[in-house]
Amino acid sequence: MSNWQPTASPAALRRRAELLARVREHFLMTNALEVTTPVLGAYASAEPTLENLVVSGGGVQGFLRTSPESALKRLLAAGSGDVYEIGPAFRGNEYGRLHLTEFTLLEWYRLGKNHHQLMDDVAALIASAGYSDGILRLTYADLFQSCFACDPHGVGTEELMVLAGHLPLSPESLAGYDRSMLFDALFAHRMSARLSELGAVFVYDFPLELRAYARLDDANPPAAQRFELIIDGIEIANGYYEITNADEQAACFAAENTLAQSRGIAPVQSDEFWLAALRTGLPPVAGVALGIERLQLVLESAATIADVTAFGQ
Repeated sequence: MSNWQPTASPAALRRRAELLARVREHFLMTNALEVTTPVLGAYASAEPTLENLVVSGGGVQGFLRTSPESALKRLLAAGSGDVYEIGPAFRGNEYGRLHLTEFTLLEWYRLGKNHHQLMDDVAALIASAGYSDGILRLTYADLFQSCFACDPHGVGTEELMVLAGHLPLSPESLAGYDRSMLFDALFAHRMSARLSELGAVFVYDFPLELRAYARLDDANPPAAQRFELIIDGIEIANGYYEITNADEQAACFAAENTLAQSRGIAPVQSDEFWLAALRTGLPPVAGVALGIERLQLVLESAATIADVTAFGQ
């Protein structure tokens, strides 16, 4: 075959190895345990924006993980202490300059920390990896206000539709958008452009519709206690002050299934291992997932993710 050659140069692969060594050094110095968990699991991700890859054959039926989150939380509930994992994750229909179907995810959890303290940890890690610029911290509400002159935590659906009507999207497609899709569209088309002008930014405290598995604060309406690290307009990391109550987590799974069905996506079975671990008891904890290839891409100002991946076809 003509495309047998690697997409990354030997020099880029050496720099990747050096990056991983620095990452491990950071966790060694901050007392986190490196673990390895299965890439094949019994439960699919319930997140409607992620497409699960199915493995079937030879008496095996399962799903390639979109994240090691479930397994890591089970370890936390079993008394592991702070943990991290560097390994493959899989998401269907993700390809392009910044996406791979199989990519390397660094995910870690800090017991007794909230999302603000975890942002400090993320900043320290990428500094140890060679990122020397400062990182701005900006609430989602402040960013949204600067782009659209309204509060995302109180904005009505009709007003969101009006704002989205100014985006390069057809009226026909917008007609089928729910609130979370509207927020995502506004972020992709307007807010990310603003962020690309600001260098490195932690955006934190998201609207309820974008909570995923983050705790909610006590405001009215509440904000989701999560953050994203964006560098030059590229999402590098996604973190949460985690849900530790099993009933609340189960409600999130159910809400995601309801949302998926409204979008014509089949529901999935809730992850009973995850829920059982939370019922056993999980202390307050914050967790974050960071894309290794994207971090290296930013550090090297590479053109595409394939340039920093051995085989990024």
